[in-house]
Amino acid sequence: MYKNIIASDLKGLIGKVNIIDIRKNYLYNVGSIPSSKNIPKDFLLMNPEKYLNKEEKYYIYCSGGMESPKVCSELSKKGYKVVNVLGGYNDYLIGWKKSISFFLLYL
Repeated sequence: MYKNIIASDLKGLIGKVNIIDIRKNYLYNVGSIPSSKNIPKDFLLMNPEKYLNKEEKYYIYCSGGMESPKVCSELSKKGYKVVNVLGGYNDYLIGWKKSISFFLLYL
C-alpha cells in the first residue's frame, strides 16, 4: 500500500526527500519539481532495483496525477516505499502560481 500527498505539501520537502518524475525526458526538460530525478515510467517499472533502494522513501509524480498512482501501486507491491503526489506536476505549478499571485497582490 502507498500513501498520497498533495503537491502543495511536497513543496516543504523539496531538497529533503527523494522525488521521482516519471514523465518522458522531454517533459522533464521543459520543467520539473526542483531536486526531482527523471526516471521515465517504463524504465522504472522494468527495472526498479536499478533506480530505487527499498530502504528509502520516494515521492512519485507524473503530469496530472493519472500515471503515478499506477506506478506507486506496482512499486509498493514489490516492496518499495512510495508516496503518490496527487495532481502531479500540473498541481505543483498551479500551487506555485497561486503563491506568486498572492505575494504580488501585497507588493
